[in-house]
Amino acid sequence: MKRFAGLGGALALLAMFAAPVAAQGTQTESTQTEGTAAWRLPIETRKLDNGLTVVVSEDRSSPTVGVSVVYHVGMRLEPENRTGFAHLFEHLMFQGTPTAPKGVFDRVIQGGGGRLNGSTRPDYTNYIETAPVSALKPILWLEADRMKTLDFSQENLRNQQDVVKEEIRVNVQNQPYGLFFVFDMNRLAFSKWANAHDGYGSFEDLENASLADVEAFHRDYYGPNNAVVGIAGDISADEAFALVEEYFGDIPARPTPARPDVSEPLNTEGRREAQADALAQVPALAVGWKVPGRGSDDQAPMAVLAQLLAGGDASRLYQGLVKGREQLLNINGGMGWPLGHAWDYDGPTLLTLFALYKPDVEPDAVLGAIDEEIAKIVAEGVPAETLAAAKTKLLADYVDGLEPFISRADELAKAQLLWGDAETLNKVPQWVQAVTVADVQRVARTYLTDANRTVIDRVPAAMAPARGLEAPTPPAAPAVAPGQD
Repeated sequence: MKRFAGLGGALALLAMFAAPVAAQGTQTESTQTEGTAAWRLPIETRKLDNGLTVVVSEDRSSPTVGVSVVYHVGMRLEPENRTGFAHLFEHLMFQGTPTAPKGVFDRVIQGGGGRLNGSTRPDYTNYIETAPVSALKPILWLEADRMKTLDFSQENLRNQQDVVKEEIRVNVQNQPYGLFFVFDMNRLAFSKWANAHDGYGSFEDLENASLADVEAFHRDYYGPNNAVVGIAGDISADEAFALVEEYFGDIPARPTPARPDVSEPLNTEGRREAQADALAQVPALAVGWKVPGRGSDDQAPMAVLAQLLAGGDASRLYQGLVKGREQLLNINGGMGWPLGHAWDYDGPTLLTLFALYKPDVEPDAVLGAIDEEIAKIVAEGVPAETLAAAKTKLLADYVDGLEPFISRADELAKAQLLWGDAETLNKVPQWVQAVTVADVQRVARTYLTDANRTVIDRVPAAMAPARGLEAPTPPAAPAVAPGQD
Protein backbone atom coordinates (compact mmCIF):
# COMPACT_ATOMS: atom_id res chain seq x y z
CA MET A 1 0.00 0.00 0.00
CA LYS A 2 1.10 3.56 0.43
CA ARG A 3 3.60 5.13 2.81
CA PHE A 4 7.35 5.34 2.18
CA ALA A 5 6.91 2.86 -0.67
CA GLY A 6 9.18 0.26 0.66
CA LEU A 7 11.17 1.80 3.47
CA GLY A 8 10.61 -1.56 5.03
CA GLY A 9 10.39 -4.82 3.14
CA ALA A 10 10.93 -3.49 -0.35
CA LEU A 11 13.59 -1.07 0.77
CA ALA A 12 15.63 -4.01 1.96
CA LEU A 13 17.44 -5.12 -1.12
CA LEU A 14 15.82 -3.66 -4.14
CA ALA A 15 17.44 -2.38 -7.21
CA MET A 16 15.42 -0.51 -9.69
CA PHE A 17 16.64 1.22 -12.74
CA ALA A 18 18.55 1.09 -15.81
CA ALA A 19 18.46 -0.32 -20.98
CA PRO A 20 19.36 -0.57 -25.21
CA VAL A 21 15.97 -1.55 -26.57
CA ALA A 22 12.48 -0.65 -25.52
CA ALA A 23 10.60 -3.28 -23.56
CA GLN A 24 8.07 -5.18 -25.62
CA GLY A 25 4.73 -3.42 -25.84
CA THR A 26 6.12 0.05 -25.14
CA GLN A 27 5.38 2.59 -27.87
CA THR A 28 8.51 4.65 -28.38
CA GLU A 29 10.12 6.70 -31.08
CA SER A 30 13.14 5.23 -32.82
CA THR A 31 15.86 7.08 -34.70
CA GLN A 32 19.12 5.96 -36.25
CA THR A 33 22.32 7.02 -34.52
CA GLU A 34 25.60 5.77 -35.95
CA GLY A 35 23.81 2.80 -37.45
CA THR A 36 22.08 1.78 -34.20
CA ALA A 37 18.44 2.14 -33.26
CA ALA A 38 18.14 4.84 -30.57
CA TRP A 39 15.34 4.37 -28.05
CA ARG A 40 13.22 7.43 -27.21
CA LEU A 41 10.16 8.19 -25.15
CA PRO A 42 7.79 10.77 -26.64
CA ILE A 43 7.80 13.66 -24.15
CA GLU A 44 5.92 16.95 -24.13
CA THR A 45 6.14 19.53 -21.37
CA ARG A 46 4.11 22.60 -20.43
CA LYS A 47 4.19 25.03 -17.52
CA LEU A 48 1.00 26.57 -16.13
CA ASP A 49 0.77 30.21 -15.06
CA ASN A 50 0.90 29.16 -11.39
CA GLY A 51 4.27 27.43 -11.90
CA LEU A 52 3.04 23.83 -12.06
CA THR A 53 4.96 21.86 -14.69
CA VAL A 54 3.21 19.08 -16.59
CA VAL A 55 5.02 16.31 -18.48
CA VAL A 56 3.14 13.91 -20.77
CA SER A 57 4.19 10.78 -22.65
CA GLU A 58 1.51 9.39 -24.97
CA ASP A 59 1.34 5.62 -25.39
CA ARG A 60 -1.75 3.95 -26.92
CA SER A 61 -0.65 0.38 -26.20
CA SER A 62 -3.09 0.04 -23.26
CA PRO A 63 -6.30 1.91 -22.32
CA THR A 64 -4.73 2.97 -19.04
CA VAL A 65 -2.75 5.88 -17.62
CA GLY A 66 -0.13 6.45 -14.98
CA VAL A 67 -0.08 9.66 -12.95
CA SER A 68 2.63 11.03 -10.67
CA VAL A 69 2.63 14.23 -8.66
CA VAL A 70 6.12 14.93 -7.35
CA TYR A 71 6.94 17.68 -4.87
CA HIS A 72 10.43 19.11 -4.50
CA VAL A 73 10.69 18.33 -0.81
CA GLY A 74 11.96 15.29 1.00
CA MET A 75 13.99 14.24 3.98
CA ARG A 76 16.76 16.76 3.28
CA LEU A 77 14.37 19.69 3.78
CA GLU A 78 12.46 18.59 6.86
CA PRO A 79 12.91 20.90 9.87
CA GLU A 80 15.77 20.26 12.28
CA ASN A 81 14.61 18.47 15.42
CA ARG A 82 11.75 17.07 13.35
CA THR A 83 13.41 13.95 11.96
CA GLY A 84 10.91 11.84 10.03
CA PHE A 85 8.62 14.82 9.48
CA ALA A 86 8.60 14.65 5.67
CA HIS A 87 7.62 10.98 5.89
CA LEU A 88 4.96 11.76 8.51
CA PHE A 89 3.58 14.46 6.25
CA GLU A 90 3.37 12.06 3.32
CA HIS A 91 1.09 9.91 5.46
CA LEU A 92 -1.05 12.91 6.28
CA MET A 93 -1.63 13.52 2.58
CA PHE A 94 -3.81 10.40 2.59
CA GLN A 95 -5.97 11.52 5.53
CA GLY A 96 -8.47 13.50 3.50
CA THR A 97 -9.46 17.11 2.89
CA PRO A 98 -12.54 19.17 3.83
CA THR A 99 -13.95 18.31 0.39
CA ALA A 100 -12.85 14.67 0.09
CA PRO A 101 -12.77 13.13 3.60
CA LYS A 102 -10.47 10.33 4.67
CA GLY A 103 -10.97 7.18 2.57
CA VAL A 104 -12.38 8.90 -0.52
CA PHE A 105 -9.03 8.94 -2.33
CA ASP A 106 -8.49 5.21 -1.89
CA ARG A 107 -12.09 4.24 -2.70
CA VAL A 108 -12.31 6.28 -5.89
CA ILE A 109 -9.07 4.96 -7.39
CA GLN A 110 -9.08 1.39 -6.12
CA GLY A 111 -12.82 1.04 -6.67
CA GLY A 112 -12.24 1.72 -10.35
CA GLY A 113 -9.53 -0.92 -10.63
CA GLY A 114 -6.60 1.40 -10.03
CA ARG A 115 -3.57 1.40 -7.73
CA LEU A 116 -1.96 4.19 -5.74
CA ASN A 117 1.12 4.75 -3.62
CA GLY A 118 3.34 7.41 -2.18
CA SER A 119 6.92 7.63 -0.95
CA THR A 120 9.33 10.00 0.72
CA ARG A 121 12.91 10.21 -0.49
CA PRO A 122 15.82 12.55 0.27
CA ASP A 123 14.99 15.05 -2.49
CA TYR A 124 11.32 14.56 -3.31
CA THR A 125 7.99 13.15 -2.20
CA ASN A 126 5.90 11.45 -4.87
CA TYR A 127 2.28 10.35 -5.14
CA ILE A 128 1.52 7.86 -7.91
CA GLU A 129 -1.56 6.22 -9.40
CA THR A 130 -2.46 3.99 -12.31
CA ALA A 131 -5.99 3.24 -13.55
CA PRO A 132 -8.12 2.95 -16.67
CA VAL A 133 -7.93 6.16 -18.67
CA SER A 134 -11.58 6.85 -17.78
CA ALA A 135 -10.42 7.47 -14.18
CA LEU A 136 -7.96 10.22 -15.11
CA LYS A 137 -10.35 13.09 -14.35
CA PRO A 138 -11.17 11.86 -10.81
CA ILE A 139 -7.48 11.25 -10.12
CA LEU A 140 -6.50 14.75 -11.17
CA TRP A 141 -9.39 16.26 -9.21
CA LEU A 142 -8.31 14.41 -6.07
CA GLU A 143 -4.64 15.35 -6.46
CA ALA A 144 -5.55 19.01 -7.02
CA ASP A 145 -7.86 18.93 -4.02
CA ARG A 146 -5.13 17.83 -1.62
CA MET A 147 -2.67 20.28 -3.15
CA LYS A 148 -5.07 23.05 -2.10
CA THR A 149 -5.47 21.97 1.53
CA LEU A 150 -5.77 19.01 3.90
CA ASP A 151 -7.93 18.02 6.83
CA PHE A 152 -5.62 19.50 9.44
CA SER A 153 -6.86 17.90 12.65
CA GLN A 154 -5.23 16.76 15.86
CA GLU A 155 -6.90 13.37 15.45
CA ASN A 156 -5.35 12.78 12.02
CA LEU A 157 -1.95 13.95 13.24
CA ARG A 158 -1.95 11.71 16.30
CA ASN A 159 -3.17 8.73 14.29
CA GLN A 160 -0.37 9.05 11.72
CA GLN A 161 2.27 9.73 14.35
CA ASP A 162 1.34 6.35 15.80
CA VAL A 163 1.41 4.71 12.35
CA VAL A 164 4.90 6.00 11.59
CA LYS A 165 6.19 4.98 15.01
CA GLU A 166 4.82 1.51 14.44
CA GLU A 167 6.61 1.36 11.09
CA ILE A 168 9.84 2.18 12.89
CA ARG A 169 9.20 -0.61 15.39
CA VAL A 170 8.43 -3.12 12.63
CA ASN A 171 11.01 -2.11 10.04
CA VAL A 172 13.92 -0.99 12.25
CA GLN A 173 13.68 -1.92 15.90
CA ASN A 174 12.30 -5.41 15.36
CA GLN A 175 14.11 -6.32 12.15
CA PRO A 176 17.56 -7.87 11.83
CA TYR A 177 19.99 -5.19 10.63
CA GLY A 178 17.28 -2.53 11.01
CA LEU A 179 18.13 -0.58 7.84
CA PHE A 180 21.52 0.37 9.31
CA PHE A 181 22.90 0.36 5.77
CA VAL A 182 20.63 3.34 5.02
CA PHE A 183 20.27 5.69 7.95
CA ASP A 184 23.31 4.76 10.05
CA MET A 185 25.39 4.88 6.88
CA ASN A 186 24.11 8.38 6.07
CA ARG A 187 24.77 9.55 9.63
CA LEU A 188 28.37 8.37 9.48
CA ALA A 189 29.20 9.25 5.86
CA PHE A 190 27.76 12.78 5.67
CA SER A 191 28.61 15.91 7.62
CA LYS A 192 25.64 18.24 7.11
CA TRP A 193 22.51 17.55 9.14
CA ALA A 194 20.30 17.66 6.04
CA ASN A 195 22.13 14.69 4.55
CA ALA A 196 23.06 12.81 7.72
CA HIS A 197 19.94 12.65 9.87
CA ASP A 198 17.55 9.71 10.17
CA GLY A 199 14.72 10.30 7.68
CA TYR A 200 12.58 7.67 9.40
CA GLY A 201 12.66 9.81 12.53
CA SER A 202 12.94 9.53 16.29
CA PHE A 203 9.86 8.98 18.43
CA GLU A 204 10.55 12.22 20.29
CA ASP A 205 10.78 14.30 17.12
CA LEU A 206 7.68 12.70 15.63
CA GLU A 207 5.65 13.32 18.79
CA ASN A 208 6.77 16.94 18.90
CA ALA A 209 5.41 17.67 15.43
CA SER A 210 2.44 20.02 15.82
CA LEU A 211 -0.53 21.00 13.69
CA ALA A 212 1.19 24.32 13.10
CA ASP A 213 4.22 22.42 11.72
CA VAL A 214 1.97 20.42 9.40
CA GLU A 215 0.08 23.46 8.09
CA ALA A 216 3.33 25.37 7.50
CA PHE A 217 4.91 22.43 5.66
CA HIS A 218 1.93 22.14 3.31
CA ARG A 219 1.88 25.89 2.74
CA ASP A 220 5.62 26.13 2.07
CA TYR A 221 6.32 23.02 0.00
CA TYR A 222 3.06 21.71 -1.47
CA GLY A 223 2.22 24.56 -3.80
CA PRO A 224 1.90 24.07 -7.56
CA ASN A 225 5.11 25.98 -8.23
CA ASN A 226 7.03 23.34 -6.24
CA ALA A 227 5.54 20.36 -8.07
CA VAL A 228 5.53 18.45 -11.35
CA VAL A 229 2.67 16.33 -12.69
CA GLY A 230 3.67 13.40 -14.90
CA ILE A 231 1.12 11.56 -17.06
CA ALA A 232 1.88 8.54 -19.23
CA GLY A 233 -0.46 6.36 -21.26
CA ASP A 234 -3.54 6.42 -23.42
CA ILE A 235 -4.02 10.17 -23.80
CA SER A 236 -2.62 12.88 -26.03
CA ALA A 237 -0.46 15.63 -24.62
CA ASP A 238 -2.99 18.32 -25.53
CA GLU A 239 -5.81 16.45 -23.78
CA ALA A 240 -3.68 15.93 -20.68
CA PHE A 241 -2.54 19.56 -20.57
CA ALA A 242 -6.16 20.73 -20.81
CA LEU A 243 -7.25 18.48 -17.95
CA VAL A 244 -4.40 19.57 -15.68
CA GLU A 245 -5.19 23.20 -16.46
CA GLU A 246 -8.84 22.57 -15.61
CA TYR A 247 -8.15 21.02 -12.21
CA PHE A 248 -4.91 22.69 -11.08
CA GLY A 249 -4.89 25.99 -12.95
CA ASP A 250 -6.76 28.00 -10.32
CA ILE A 251 -4.48 26.94 -7.41
CA PRO A 252 -2.36 29.99 -6.60
CA ALA A 253 1.42 29.76 -6.44
CA ARG A 254 2.85 29.97 -2.92
CA PRO A 255 6.24 31.25 -1.72
CA THR A 256 8.68 28.40 -1.23
CA PRO A 257 11.66 28.71 1.16
CA ALA A 258 15.08 28.92 -0.46
CA ARG A 259 16.69 25.50 -0.71
CA PRO A 260 19.71 25.19 1.58
CA ASP A 261 23.16 24.31 0.31
CA VAL A 262 23.41 20.57 0.98
CA SER A 263 26.57 20.01 -1.06
CA GLU A 264 29.51 18.20 0.52
CA PRO A 265 33.01 17.43 -0.76
CA LEU A 266 34.38 13.92 -0.87
CA ASN A 267 35.53 12.70 2.52
CA THR A 268 39.25 12.98 3.21
CA GLU A 269 39.46 10.40 5.98
CA GLY A 270 37.79 7.02 6.22
CA ARG A 271 34.93 6.60 8.69
CA ARG A 272 34.14 3.36 10.48
CA GLU A 273 31.82 2.03 13.15
CA ALA A 274 30.98 -1.32 14.75
CA GLN A 275 27.49 -2.23 15.97
CA ALA A 276 25.85 -5.14 17.78
CA ASP A 277 22.49 -6.54 16.65
CA ALA A 278 20.23 -8.54 18.95
CA LEU A 279 18.26 -10.05 16.06
CA ALA A 280 20.92 -10.81 13.46
CA GLN A 281 22.10 -14.38 12.92
CA VAL A 282 25.17 -13.61 10.81
CA PRO A 283 27.39 -10.53 10.60
CA ALA A 284 26.79 -7.85 7.99
CA LEU A 285 28.93 -5.18 6.43
CA ALA A 286 27.86 -1.90 4.84
CA VAL A 287 30.37 0.02 2.74
CA GLY A 288 29.71 3.38 1.13
CA TRP A 289 31.56 5.98 -0.91
CA LYS A 290 30.41 9.48 -1.81
CA VAL A 291 29.79 9.62 -5.57
CA PRO A 292 29.63 12.32 -8.27
CA GLY A 293 26.94 14.96 -8.03
CA ARG A 294 23.92 15.00 -10.33
CA GLY A 295 24.93 16.18 -13.80
CA SER A 296 28.63 15.48 -13.32
CA ASP A 297 30.54 14.00 -16.25
CA ASP A 298 31.43 11.22 -13.83
CA GLN A 299 27.82 10.25 -13.04
CA ALA A 300 27.29 7.81 -15.92
CA PRO A 301 30.73 6.18 -15.52
CA MET A 302 29.99 5.70 -11.82
CA ALA A 303 26.64 4.11 -12.65
CA VAL A 304 28.44 1.68 -14.97
CA LEU A 305 31.11 0.99 -12.35
CA ALA A 306 28.40 0.24 -9.78
CA GLN A 307 26.87 -2.24 -12.23
CA LEU A 308 30.26 -3.88 -12.79
CA LEU A 309 30.92 -4.18 -9.06
CA ALA A 310 27.52 -5.06 -7.59
CA GLY A 311 24.99 -5.44 -10.39
CA GLY A 312 23.74 -8.96 -9.78
CA ASP A 313 25.23 -12.43 -9.93
CA ALA A 314 27.56 -11.57 -12.83
CA SER A 315 29.18 -8.68 -10.95
CA ARG A 316 32.81 -8.57 -9.86
CA LEU A 317 32.03 -8.64 -6.15
CA TYR A 318 29.47 -11.43 -6.35
CA GLN A 319 31.74 -13.61 -8.46
CA GLY A 320 34.84 -12.69 -6.48
CA LEU A 321 33.60 -12.72 -2.88
CA VAL A 322 30.47 -14.88 -2.88
CA LYS A 323 31.48 -17.49 -5.48
CA GLY A 324 35.27 -17.22 -5.57
CA ARG A 325 36.61 -16.52 -2.08
CA GLU A 326 33.34 -17.68 -0.48
CA GLN A 327 33.59 -14.93 2.15
CA LEU A 328 30.11 -13.52 1.62
CA LEU A 329 26.67 -15.08 1.72
CA ASN A 330 25.29 -12.39 -0.57
CA ILE A 331 25.88 -8.82 -1.66
CA ASN A 332 23.55 -6.06 -2.81
CA GLY A 333 23.98 -2.42 -3.55
CA GLY A 334 24.22 0.33 -6.07
CA MET A 335 24.40 4.05 -6.61
CA GLY A 336 21.80 5.85 -4.52
CA TRP A 337 20.65 2.44 -3.29
CA PRO A 338 18.23 1.60 -1.78
CA LEU A 339 16.34 4.92 -1.55
CA GLY A 340 16.66 5.60 -5.25
CA HIS A 341 18.82 4.95 -8.28
CA ALA A 342 21.68 6.44 -10.22
CA TRP A 343 19.66 9.25 -11.82
CA ASP A 344 17.16 10.49 -9.23
CA TYR A 345 19.07 12.47 -6.60
CA ASP A 346 19.62 16.20 -6.13
CA GLY A 347 22.26 16.25 -3.41
CA PRO A 348 25.04 14.06 -2.04
CA THR A 349 24.51 10.33 -2.33
CA LEU A 350 26.53 7.14 -1.99
CA LEU A 351 27.50 4.01 -3.80
CA THR A 352 26.46 1.58 -1.07
CA LEU A 353 27.24 -2.12 -0.67
CA PHE A 354 25.42 -4.33 1.84
CA ALA A 355 26.69 -7.85 2.41
CA LEU A 356 26.12 -10.69 4.83
CA TYR A 357 29.40 -12.48 5.53
CA LYS A 358 30.35 -15.76 7.13
CA PRO A 359 30.97 -15.71 10.91
CA ASP A 360 34.46 -17.19 10.53
CA VAL A 361 35.52 -14.39 8.16
CA GLU A 362 37.08 -11.18 9.45
CA PRO A 363 35.51 -7.94 8.19
CA ASP A 364 38.95 -6.60 7.26
CA ALA A 365 39.39 -9.60 4.98
CA VAL A 366 36.16 -8.66 3.20
CA LEU A 367 37.25 -5.04 2.89
CA GLY A 368 40.61 -6.19 1.58
CA ALA A 369 38.96 -8.35 -1.06
CA ILE A 370 36.73 -5.45 -2.15
CA ASP A 371 39.81 -3.23 -2.38
CA GLU A 372 41.54 -5.85 -4.54
CA GLU A 373 38.66 -5.94 -7.02
CA ILE A 374 38.63 -2.14 -7.23
CA ALA A 375 42.42 -2.02 -7.61
CA LYS A 376 42.24 -4.49 -10.51
CA ILE A 377 39.82 -2.22 -12.34
CA VAL A 378 42.01 0.84 -11.69
CA ALA A 379 45.17 -0.91 -12.88
CA GLU A 380 43.88 -3.16 -15.65
CA GLY A 381 40.48 -1.80 -16.65
CA VAL A 382 37.89 -4.32 -17.75
CA PRO A 383 37.63 -6.36 -20.96
CA ALA A 384 35.60 -4.69 -23.69
CA GLU A 385 33.02 -7.47 -23.68
CA THR A 386 32.60 -7.17 -19.90
CA LEU A 387 32.01 -3.43 -20.16
CA ALA A 388 29.53 -3.97 -23.00
CA ALA A 389 27.63 -6.58 -21.02
CA ALA A 390 27.41 -4.32 -17.97
CA LYS A 391 26.10 -1.42 -20.03
CA THR A 392 23.58 -3.65 -21.76
CA LYS A 393 22.25 -4.96 -18.44
CA LEU A 394 22.16 -1.46 -16.95
CA LEU A 395 20.19 -0.11 -19.89
CA ALA A 396 17.91 -3.14 -20.19
CA ASP A 397 16.88 -2.68 -16.58
CA TYR A 398 16.45 1.04 -17.24
CA VAL A 399 13.92 0.59 -20.02
CA ASP A 400 12.21 -2.27 -18.20
CA GLY A 401 11.72 0.07 -15.25
CA LEU A 402 9.93 2.52 -17.54
CA GLU A 403 7.53 -0.06 -18.98
CA PRO A 404 4.64 0.33 -16.47
CA PHE A 405 2.79 3.59 -17.04
CA ILE A 406 2.82 4.35 -13.32
CA SER A 407 6.63 4.12 -13.24
CA ARG A 408 7.03 6.02 -16.49
CA ALA A 409 4.89 8.92 -15.27
CA ASP A 410 6.88 9.00 -12.05
CA GLU A 411 10.29 8.98 -13.73
CA LEU A 412 9.16 11.71 -16.14
CA ALA A 413 8.02 13.91 -13.26
CA LYS A 414 11.16 13.26 -11.22
CA ALA A 415 13.48 13.98 -14.13
CA GLN A 416 11.72 17.28 -14.77
CA LEU A 417 11.81 18.19 -11.08
CA LEU A 418 15.40 17.23 -10.32
CA TRP A 419 17.12 17.91 -13.64
CA GLY A 420 14.82 20.62 -14.96
CA ASP A 421 14.33 18.53 -18.09
CA ALA A 422 12.24 15.38 -18.52
CA GLU A 423 14.19 14.70 -21.72
CA THR A 424 16.95 13.51 -19.41
CA LEU A 425 15.25 10.10 -19.59
CA ASN A 426 16.07 9.98 -23.30
CA LYS A 427 19.65 11.09 -22.72
CA VAL A 428 20.60 8.47 -20.11
CA PRO A 429 21.06 5.63 -22.66
CA GLN A 430 23.42 7.82 -24.70
CA TRP A 431 25.42 8.73 -21.60
CA VAL A 432 25.76 5.09 -20.60
CA GLN A 433 26.71 3.90 -24.09
CA ALA A 434 29.44 6.58 -24.24
CA VAL A 435 31.23 5.31 -21.11
CA THR A 436 34.70 3.94 -21.87
CA VAL A 437 37.07 1.69 -19.95
CA ALA A 438 39.18 4.74 -19.16
CA ASP A 439 36.12 6.48 -17.70
CA VAL A 440 35.45 3.54 -15.40
CA GLN A 441 39.09 3.46 -14.29
CA ARG A 442 39.03 7.20 -13.60
CA VAL A 443 35.97 7.15 -11.36
CA ALA A 444 37.17 4.06 -9.51
CA ARG A 445 40.50 5.77 -8.83
CA THR A 446 38.88 9.08 -7.84
CA TYR A 447 35.93 8.04 -5.69
CA LEU A 448 36.45 4.50 -4.41
CA THR A 449 39.31 5.40 -2.08
CA ASP A 450 39.91 4.52 1.57
CA ALA A 451 39.72 8.21 2.45
CA ASN A 452 36.25 8.53 0.90
CA ARG A 453 34.98 5.26 2.36
CA THR A 454 32.52 4.69 5.20
CA VAL A 455 32.21 1.25 6.81
CA ILE A 456 29.75 -0.17 9.35
CA ASP A 457 30.27 -3.68 10.71
CA ARG A 458 27.08 -5.09 12.26
CA VAL A 459 27.48 -8.32 14.24
CA PRO A 460 25.08 -10.64 16.08
CA ALA A 461 24.82 -10.19 19.84
CA ALA A 462 26.71 -13.45 20.43
CA MET A 463 29.72 -12.06 18.55
CA ALA A 464 29.63 -8.65 20.22
CA PRO A 465 31.91 -9.35 23.23
CA ALA A 466 34.64 -10.75 20.99
CA ARG A 467 34.54 -7.50 18.99
CA GLY A 468 34.66 -5.37 22.13
CA LEU A 469 31.00 -4.41 21.84
CA GLU A 470 28.30 -4.46 24.48
CA ALA A 471 25.66 -7.10 23.76
CA PRO A 472 22.37 -5.37 22.90
CA THR A 473 19.05 -5.93 24.64
CA PRO A 474 16.58 -7.74 22.39
CA PRO A 475 13.80 -5.36 21.24
CA ALA A 476 10.31 -5.66 22.59
CA ALA A 477 7.65 -7.20 20.37
CA PRO A 478 5.59 -4.73 18.31
CA ALA A 479 2.71 -3.20 20.23
CA VAL A 480 0.29 -4.03 17.42
CA ALA A 481 0.32 -6.34 14.44
CA PRO A 482 2.54 -5.04 11.64
CA GLY A 483 0.75 -3.44 8.72
CA GLN A 484 1.86 -3.14 5.14
CA ASP A 485 3.86 -0.07 4.20
